Amino acid sequence: MVGGGPAGLMAAEVLAQGGVEVDLFDAMPSVGRKFLLAGRGGLNLTHSEPTPRLLARYGERSEALRAAVEAFDGAAVRQWAAGLGIPTFVGTSGRVFPEDMKAAPLLRAWLQRLRGLGVRLHARHRWTGWTEDGSLRFASPEGELLHSAAATVLALGGASWSRLGSDGAWVPVLQQGGVDIAPLRPSNCGFDVAPTAPGREGWSAHLRERFAGQPVKTVAAVVGDPRRLAVERQRNPSASRIAGVPGVTPAYVPGEFVVTETGIEGSLVYAFSAPLREHIARDGEATLLVDLLPQHTPAQVLAETSRPRGPRSLSTHLKSRLGIQGLKMALLHEVLTPQQLADPAQLAQALKALPITLVRPRPLDEAISTAGGVRFEALDANGMLRALPGVFCAGEMLDWEAPTGGYLLTACFATGRSAAGGVLQWLAARPAAV
Repeated sequence: MVGGGPAGLMAAEVLAQGGVEVDLFDAMPSVGRKFLLAGRGGLNLTHSEPTPRLLARYGERSEALRAAVEAFDGAAVRQWAAGLGIPTFVGTSGRVFPEDMKAAPLLRAWLQRLRGLGVRLHARHRWTGWTEDGSLRFASPEGELLHSAAATVLALGGASWSRLGSDGAWVPVLQQGGVDIAPLRPSNCGFDVAPTAPGREGWSAHLRERFAGQPVKTVAAVVGDPRRLAVERQRNPSASRIAGVPGVTPAYVPGEFVVTETGIEGSLVYAFSAPLREHIARDGEATLLVDLLPQHTPAQVLAETSRPRGPRSLSTHLKSRLGIQGLKMALLHEVLTPQQLADPAQLAQALKALPITLVRPRPLDEAISTAGGVRFEALDANGMLRALPGVFCAGEMLDWEAPTGGYLLTACFATGRSAAGGVLQWLAARPAAV
């Protein structure tokens, strides 16, 4: 096993339970570092929604992940955690968390189980490739170490959060071995905004100084045409909906986001990171349309913006009639011209579909997760690399992505188990190699 994240640890568990001797190597001083980081805000292990809907969250790769996720879905993740002595609960959003909201107790129990199964952990061992005779090469504190294995599972992560071990250094090594790899790109990431006035870089100084780091709450969004936001709002007035067809852009998603020094980030933005990234790659920019008043109909908003306000300022009027104030008001001033603000119809349209133009995703190392990686077409039915017999891949180094909400960990667990199952089948066909 190379890689001590959730996919690697899960593969090691299944292999050890299958009677295989397992050596697990990790480049960091201890395993599960990104897993622990994910638990700082309450470890979101999986999601409680039905498996078909859960699978749809993986977009165009849902079919490629179907067998693995159906074999170890959200319910199975909860049963597995309970087996480690970690009870879970379903939050109001449907997300699943440990009852104590912590990652460390689960990781300790998991490592205790692995050690009890005979898994040997080797920290500070960075994999660098293979020798000519097929031995694995590791850079360790004692110098280069060579290790021979009957089979190898690579679970090396993507390229986000390199300080925790996921740095994408494996890409050129596998490419040299003839493995087809999709370019690594940021996913679940923030984006930089386009200049909102000539001669300006991104947000105005006023917005940055007064509001950077603050959340924009109780809003909804969609990517693209303002008319589409109105249509989707009528179709789905209260609940989040992401179409269950692979590759379909999320249609209408309520939530919140945060204004940053250079743009926007947060859960609502992450839900759209894939289509925003693809729009920018194709067109040079993308537009996120934000409904600042999802609880109001367009007609209600227009009625209030058209209402005579007498001597009151626009800010006072919008605050008293629609609750628009603070950061939401600042965003209106940032995006609209004075003439548009003074026009009741244009103002009403902006309140229901404020266009925020984005020009680039934030750097890969800032992203929560990574898109791209080893293409599924490079693997056989058992998850083994066609170009490198005996080498299997799992986790985030595979070419899939998903929004936050427990979907990332679920797929890492599932593909780790799937790869281990492939190893067991492969070794069973080669009994002399076990």
